[in-house]
Amino acid sequence: MQLTYAYYQNGSKNIETAEKELMFSLSKAYDMYNCLLALIVAVTKEARRHLEVAQQRARREGTAMPSEKFVFNRFALQLENNKMLNEFMDTHTKWEDDPEFLKKIYNQVVDSQIYKDYMDDATDDYASDREVWRKLYRALIQDNADLDSLLEEQSIYWNDDKEIVDTFVLKTIKRFEEKNKASQELLPEYSSEDDKDFARRLFRSTIMNAEEYQHYMSEASRNWDFSRLAYMDIVIMQIAIAEMLTFPSIPVSVTINEYVELAKLYSTPNSSGYINGMLDSIARHLVDSGRLLKHMEERR
Repeated sequence: MQLTYAYYQNGSKNIETAEKELMFSLSKAYDMYNCLLALIVAVTKEARRHLEVAQQRARREGTAMPSEKFVFNRFALQLENNKMLNEFMDTHTKWEDDPEFLKKIYNQVVDSQIYKDYMDDATDDYASDREVWRKLYRALIQDNADLDSLLEEQSIYWNDDKEIVDTFVLKTIKRFEEKNKASQELLPEYSSEDDKDFARRLFRSTIMNAEEYQHYMSEASRNWDFSRLAYMDIVIMQIAIAEMLTFPSIPVSVTINEYVELAKLYSTPNSSGYINGMLDSIARHLVDSGRLLKHMEERR
């Protein structure tokens, strides 16, 4: 949506260049996925440094040695040794380059009740080690304003990606198995070639058939003032129509719901209701005229 909007705004209207930008932006989302997994490793290393200081103090003072449970968390150590993650991090900026942020998030971890409950629990197995990181991620990383600001500074492409990338990280944590050791596979950037091609096909269909799709909008807007429609709404509906006509396996209701949600996030307060009505009318017109071979529920 953002790149379609930019395509019309920047004046050059070079679709090949725009497609390259689209694929690059998608690859940056996968970079974020790896970076957020690497944050778990970085926090564990920070904990290791604090443990070493605490152990030295305990030896000097003759006091009890601090627990090593968190730094020897089996899941975190497996992730630290993961081959795929290490290949990625060999060529990317590391969290250790921002020691102040790393120290702050480490302190948030050790101050959390999740951490305290984990350290007090006598259970000592891989499942509990993995589960504590799932809980910590959801509580302290998934919704962290400092982290969001830092990610935005690192890449302009990461402004809107984190919410979905968080779900990928949590899914990855859940899928880790101790028996796989360092060879545990991370999620692939694309689940299939069709998945990889989806965005390119949708973008190209949106641009190449723009005049036709906007004609459908104009026809369906007879009860509304189409000329006063926010330009972002036109872009959103143009992509929605492209999706309806290009991908036969996606139900019309799914497409409409997705683009209504986009309107809620990126357009005017009244846009979602308007777009919902417009897309429903357009889809029914396309079905009735035989141009869209999909089923639609009868209007209530």
